Amino acid sequence: MRTNLLKLNEHPIYAVQKHMASHLHYDFRLEWRGVLLSWAVPKGPSLDPAVKRLAMQTEDHPVGYSSFEGVIPAGQYGAGTVMLWDIGTWQPESADMDSALQEGEIRFTLQGKKLQGSWVLVRTRGFGKNPSRSAWLLIKHRDQYASQMDITQEEPRSVVSQRLLADIARDEGGDVESASKGDPGGKGRRATRAK
Repeated sequence: MRTNLLKLNEHPIYAVQKHMASHLHYDFRLEWRGVLLSWAVPKGPSLDPAVKRLAMQTEDHPVGYSSFEGVIPAGQYGAGTVMLWDIGTWQPESADMDSALQEGEIRFTLQGKKLQGSWVLVRTRGFGKNPSRSAWLLIKHRDQYASQMDITQEEPRSVVSQRLLADIARDEGGDVESASKGDPGGKGRRATRAK
């Protein structure tokens, strides 16, 4: 399923795709210089500023991929079920985003449907000797959007279709049992649609 959300306004696109591949993770994406800078966040984003989430930098993706929701067929890179978990725009808080990226500390503001406010991505030392797979931490700044609520559990559905991963897999011909492991309750429980 592709949605027509690519240019929400003048700010660059931000997206989070919940991805049940070999393991559940959340693909955190920021549009910059014509591509989506991408990080795989195994536990998903946290609204709690005290929680630092590992974010492994992955290869850049085409901007058009920011609206993808569906099933990547077996045998292809990233095979599994993909949900558009959040979408919106973002603004760098630094005057020189390229330098911030190179230095490994990106401060930004999100205007998403689920995630909002001030955040930072900080590259860590000692992990990921390959610069294209370097380890970062995704951290929420203290502001009016900070919370101890577990947003990944409280708001598990797609922002465009309101489906759970198992629903997407079922509708798109994917592996329902595998996808359902990424839904609340996991372990293959039957997913139901919102009313």
